[in-house]
Amino acid sequence: MDIKIFVTGGSGFVGQHLVRRLTGEGYAVLGLARSDRAAELIMAAGGDVVTGDLADLASGTAPPEWISVLAGCDAVIHAAARMEFWGPDAGFQRDNFAPAVALHEAAAAADVGRFVLVSAASVSTGSQRAAVVDEDTDNGRPNIAYSRVKLATEQALLSADTPTMDTVVLRPPFIWGPGMTTATEMADLARVGGWKWIDRGRHVMDFIHVGNLAAAADLALTRGRSGGIYYVTDATPMSIRDFMTSLLATQGVDVSRARSVPLAVAAPLAAMLDSGARLLRRPKPPTLTNWLVAFLGHDRTYDITAARRDLGYTPCVDLAQGLREMTSTHLG
Repeated sequence: MDIKIFVTGGSGFVGQHLVRRLTGEGYAVLGLARSDRAAELIMAAGGDVVTGDLADLASGTAPPEWISVLAGCDAVIHAAARMEFWGPDAGFQRDNFAPAVALHEAAAAADVGRFVLVSAASVSTGSQRAAVVDEDTDNGRPNIAYSRVKLATEQALLSADTPTMDTVVLRPPFIWGPGMTTATEMADLARVGGWKWIDRGRHVMDFIHVGNLAAAADLALTRGRSGGIYYVTDATPMSIRDFMTSLLATQGVDVSRARSVPLAVAAPLAAMLDSGARLLRRPKPPTLTNWLVAFLGHDRTYDITAARRDLGYTPCVDLAQGLREMTSTHLG
């Protein structure tokens, strides 16, 4: 197979799994790396390294030399993004929106045939409170800057005039699997008594194993309609309590007996703490935020009918298998 794929974010949690998947399928993968450590991780996953920084694209200066490699690529998968649940829109506009738009323009100019954007299901988390969401559901207004800028990025790329390049958007929810740093962070929080449920964790959540996301991105290289947006999940929604208890157990932590706060108490408290911290321009979020309440305090499932139909997507890693992998990785 002589097909070349340019990948951003290849040294990250999602990116390493993606590079490993693509090289295993026989693709030649070029991974953008801005540091020696990033280069090492991309090579360890089986990719070839392109030294450069996405920030160079949006600097307003001459195009960086590394951009020339796009001319020989068949597709781009843009998985790089600064992901934080706090901070003003301007920072995410600079770090996420501007580089994504510039990369998309450069790929189209280089006659790349397809551009796959790894976005986020959280673009519909905020004022949109539907229990089940699909691609036709109105997104509402996302309640954090990261998600608002992700949505703006989707809109900018899908509205761009690129007649020779197809663009496909993937919207994964909570991404889990071996190597996820958030599991370690949540486990550390639980060990010092900081983990709490909302409504005893009874609300339903959706999630996707990183291996399933990599498989969906692989499929999106050749399938899916141009301009298509696709939610992708493990297709096994369950209560937050059941999923998070199982996930954190892989890190040696038991949160099944953690305290719970009613939504009726958590929501107004979060609104007060959130607005106060924003007003004071705190660099770090308070312990309870509007986003956290939206995540833990409401039912949310994503309908993946479109991904099944257009991409031929079927989750390949189930919950039990994924949890075994994480336990093995933690113990190892």
